[in-house]
Amino acid sequence: MMSTPDVVVIGAGADGPACAARLARKHGLDVLILEAGPWHGNDQWPEPHSKAGGTESSSPTDLNGKLLDEQLTALEAASIDRIGGMFRLGPANLDRPPWMRTIHQNALTWHVNAVGGTSLSSFNNYPRAYPHAINEQDHWPIDYEELVPYYQHNEMVTNVQQAPITAKHQPFLRGAEEVGFERSETLNVTDTGYRPLPNAITAPPEELNAEYDGSFSYEDGFRGNSLIADEFMGSPTPTDAPVDEKARKSSNVSWVPRALAATDEPEMGNVAIRPNTAVTTITIEGGEATGVEYRNTWSGDTGTVTADVVVLAAGTIESPRLWLNSGLPDDGWVGKGLTTHWFDWIVGVFPDDVLKDLTGQPEFRPYAGDAGAVMVDKPGTGCIKDATGPAGVTSLACYLLSQAGYSFDTDVDPDEPWDGRGYLVGTELKRKMARYKQTTSLFIYTDDLPRQSNGVTLDSGFSDEHGPVAQVSWTPHPDDSAKRDELARMGAHILRAAGAEYVHRVDWAPLLTFAQSSLGMGRVLDANAEAKNVPRLFVADHSALPNCLGGPAPTNTGQALALRTADRIAQLYFQ
Repeated sequence: MMSTPDVVVIGAGADGPACAARLARKHGLDVLILEAGPWHGNDQWPEPHSKAGGTESSSPTDLNGKLLDEQLTALEAASIDRIGGMFRLGPANLDRPPWMRTIHQNALTWHVNAVGGTSLSSFNNYPRAYPHAINEQDHWPIDYEELVPYYQHNEMVTNVQQAPITAKHQPFLRGAEEVGFERSETLNVTDTGYRPLPNAITAPPEELNAEYDGSFSYEDGFRGNSLIADEFMGSPTPTDAPVDEKARKSSNVSWVPRALAATDEPEMGNVAIRPNTAVTTITIEGGEATGVEYRNTWSGDTGTVTADVVVLAAGTIESPRLWLNSGLPDDGWVGKGLTTHWFDWIVGVFPDDVLKDLTGQPEFRPYAGDAGAVMVDKPGTGCIKDATGPAGVTSLACYLLSQAGYSFDTDVDPDEPWDGRGYLVGTELKRKMARYKQTTSLFIYTDDLPRQSNGVTLDSGFSDEHGPVAQVSWTPHPDDSAKRDELARMGAHILRAAGAEYVHRVDWAPLLTFAQSSLGMGRVLDANAEAKNVPRLFVADHSALPNCLGGPAPTNTGQALALRTADRIAQLYFQ
């Protein structure tokens, strides 16, 4: 057991392991990561949701890819059910209820407690931020160029590649070209255009096609992605592969093995990860962060860890909650400035003749291929990407997650480019889902800006075993809604241009899955991502991002910034 680390990291989600690996591998520091959720694919926790298992792991030999195959079944309900699924906000013991948040509005938070965090249940899209959002919006205290070497390192570790194009991606490509967008060939996007989407998913072998009937086992020589669109359920393919050889590079597959490997090198530091350990307090002495108090989520036992530096990486909602529950200084921006990309979703249903012209077959096979593989960028407004996958997730996204009410009771302006809006039920939902294989959909990511009225506070009337729960409030600004409307129209026109016979705008309610900015640099944090009012406390998760990056998915930038933060920690306190 690691008892006296140089640095303690709170949270083993997307960003915390990247920061820890950098601290150990480059700077030779000992790092302990405390994670509230379970650890899948580790021999010390063979039944992570029914038995307490081990206490701590610091060896890459504990990682077991075949065990990960058994635990991540890729079944939708077993994986992502908000109450009893493996990927939820709550303790590893599924016999216990999930942890609560207070949300007094039509909105949904989507976050995962586990080693790997919400990166376990995401599309693994890895675009960079738009330079415009960093250099020209005045939220960031650093320049875009400073992040580029960290992007490059992160993209190497996570094996970022352009997504392979399959049949289901053809409508978006065709429509973008027909509308007149030019193809972009850069990772640092400054102009409007379309491009293949960079994903942290290893591409499949060339011989994988519609007629492939071979093995998908690593032991039989299969490498890369099997294209079964199970990214949201953890995607442990190829089967039988070691954990670090899985195709989808969520942080438990990319940064966690890399962090643990530092333990085997004498010039490097040691990294240990302790799951099922919820931090309840950040301790302060003489105004500086000195460590943490924690609680074991199986036994209820409590303890403390002291360290020279504390890194907060518990996520955009739980990080400010822990800050506030610890009684740390609040200048009015702690938890505030929350952004969420003010999502929307546009659906297109295609006739058979158009499908055959686009793909040579009478269906898209939305279950075959990366969940997102094409992207339209419009810096200053946001972006659009294609997004299709398993039927359960797709039906929720396409026809149910709406703030507009029933589609049969929602008027559609005849000047708008969609035929319906709102959520579908009953016979109409059955009819549309019967054409699931002829349906594609587009995901709208809006460049919503940080505002002090949006964010996380504590619910004074409701607590769980770790203190007052987070109360979340997010209301779109009219300027951000105007951007969202513009992107929705762009998406509808793209689908029309590709030949869709029916276009539907879902008009999503707020979804806080790519939440960012609740402890933003330049407000709560300085340019090193260190708390302005609490020396030796750093933040290395998406809450440190000062804005929503112009619209692109935040994982690549969150990890790149966490790597930079690790370097700043070493320079400031471990020279």
